[in-house]
Amino acid sequence: MLQIHTQGSLSAHPAAGKADPDYILDVRDLAVDLKTEDGIVSAVDGFSLKLRRGSTVCIVGESGCGKSITARALLRLLPDNGRITAGEARFRAGDGSIVDLTREEANGMRMRSLRGQDMALIFQEPMTSLSPIHTIGDQITETIHLHHDVSHKEARRRAADMLARVGIPRAETRLDSYTFQLSGGMRQRAMIAMALINRPQFLIADEPTTALDVTTQAQILDLLRKLRADYGMSMMFITHDLGVVAEMADEVVVMYLGAVVERANVRDFFHSPQHPYSQALLRSTPRPDGGLGRLESIQGTVPDPLNRPLGCGFNPRCQLCIRGLCDVEEPPTVSLANGTDVKCWLHAPERAGVPLTGPPAKIDSLRQIADKAPNPVQVGGMIIEVKDLKMHFGIGKGWLRRPVGAVRAVDGINLDIREGETLGIVGESGSGKTTLGKSIIRIYEPTGGAVNFHRRDGFVVDLAHLKSQDLKAPRREIRMIFQDPYSSLNPRASVGNIIAEPLLVNKILSGAALEARVCELLERVGLRAEYRHRYPHALSGGQRQRIGIARALALEPRIIICDEAVSALDVSVQAQILNLLDDLQKEFGFTYLFIAHDLSVVRQICNRTAVMYLGRVIEIGETDRLFERPMHPYTEALLSAVPVPDPDANVKEHRIVLMGEIPDPSNSPSGCPFHTRCRYSDETRCVTEVPVLALQKDGRKAACHYAETLELRGQRSGSPIEILE
Repeated sequence: MLQIHTQGSLSAHPAAGKADPDYILDVRDLAVDLKTEDGIVSAVDGFSLKLRRGSTVCIVGESGCGKSITARALLRLLPDNGRITAGEARFRAGDGSIVDLTREEANGMRMRSLRGQDMALIFQEPMTSLSPIHTIGDQITETIHLHHDVSHKEARRRAADMLARVGIPRAETRLDSYTFQLSGGMRQRAMIAMALINRPQFLIADEPTTALDVTTQAQILDLLRKLRADYGMSMMFITHDLGVVAEMADEVVVMYLGAVVERANVRDFFHSPQHPYSQALLRSTPRPDGGLGRLESIQGTVPDPLNRPLGCGFNPRCQLCIRGLCDVEEPPTVSLANGTDVKCWLHAPERAGVPLTGPPAKIDSLRQIADKAPNPVQVGGMIIEVKDLKMHFGIGKGWLRRPVGAVRAVDGINLDIREGETLGIVGESGSGKTTLGKSIIRIYEPTGGAVNFHRRDGFVVDLAHLKSQDLKAPRREIRMIFQDPYSSLNPRASVGNIIAEPLLVNKILSGAALEARVCELLERVGLRAEYRHRYPHALSGGQRQRIGIARALALEPRIIICDEAVSALDVSVQAQILNLLDDLQKEFGFTYLFIAHDLSVVRQICNRTAVMYLGRVIEIGETDRLFERPMHPYTEALLSAVPVPDPDANVKEHRIVLMGEIPDPSNSPSGCPFHTRCRYSDETRCVTEVPVLALQKDGRKAACHYAETLELRGQRSGSPIEILE
């Protein structure tokens, strides 16, 4: 039986004066406004949720949908221009009392007591959330002293125990470390330790693994699952990675434009999503098993909250929109027989008396749309040959910076890039991926080796040894798209000037011809010509990344180096950018060097893949073969760590969690650089003899002494996910 409710009003909620002891949090009709220069923004509009003790709810949706603002409203950590305008959030505190969080003073004694003691928050970026001038130990012990009357010695003991609990080695020593002395994974673990030091009942994790590579992400997810079980915590996990959702969630809440549009059990959400927006998010998600064809992207972007569309907020982007209804009247929330709540007219048994022009559209399955793009270009001859490339950064000591060593960020790489292909570069943070890309384009000055570039005119030049004044011509043919589209764009320059700059510097166009070319480039990357008058701050993340792509295309290059070009984007925007890169390659024959830590994206777009570890390529080959049957233990571990958007994939049971961090590149281990973390190490040859990147019988190259004899697990192409034993 279907039940219809008004916005935010769900039948599962008890009466206002009661509290179900099985639930730790009961939020009803929460609304949050933000006061801006342009007007009042309704950031959260009728959010409702019931969170059971010991369970995890994942909040998903694109940037701008209100996920983080909702979490901060619950903790009363809204910015100065934000205020709760409606609703209630009943929280069961550790002493058994019921507290309506919306009625408490944000800086009152009650909320200060709850925060850090009964409730805690893990932020997305630990580098900006932790103090750079205080040690990790001081920051954790401060949290203890705020809520417990213990000695400093006891506080340090508890802090060291918690650091050890979250997997930080030499915990007592690390107490005296500063943030900048820790790796990204270590910083995130330290932040988790700080959040959990007082054993809160309710933990909010706001995108805690977005900036981490797959192996570190796997460690953090496993850690959070174990700590939740040990402490009986309830968790609210905010993420746009649907693979993480499948692993972590008991329940999924989908937000769009500040409102909940679907709430479902995790299996129901992945196997039978009911709202068109939920379906579109899943279709936009690349999967590590590949075989899904072209990704279906969601057209357009989340509307400006100051200019909300009439009716359903998703109707301008919805392929199933019922004209005359969805664009006129806001849909009710409907409770389905399986317990799913969905806010969509397609599930309403009555149409509110609005005459329809035809029958409602049928909700589609989750199959990917067919690839209607032109046939892929043929891979041509060699365009770049990297030979024994080295990039070492000197380490100085004392006032005179006397050389005492070197960080071997790139340490003897041999690599061929073919015209028209997409070559993926993968590996953990610290493997040297970005340094390799910047060394090829000569942003860094290589300390050894050669980069032979086959120019359009037939000449071959060594980019590693060209004089600075001779680099201008090759750099017209090799361009770069950077990871962060905001910091790589001049905030004081208009979009038009940013795109025009390469053309002006190289004295190619000017005047009306230049403006026409800028408009053409904007349209080529899916933006309107009038965007040339805007500034980067006025654009979304996806739009800024498109500007970076347009700038890279301005000189009609042959090679584009994409450095984590989609890692910071929502899955829907990521799908748009991946499809755009694919279309441009098929139209113009571009060659891509695609640097990424998301292996699902790599399988979606790359012809070949090279795996880097500690400044070296340790395996390279055709992407499908590498994913299905890896030949290096490190590649196997990377593949096993990839979260899969399927709660029944049983990926966790097959996961190989690499212990420890990637070694210090200034003090590499003897023998195979991976032997310190490899479960197949023989402790003799692996420790003493460095393996070479050798050609194997199937045409791939792998730097492992036992590449031909090890039977490593991979992932079969196609759906559903299958782990190869």
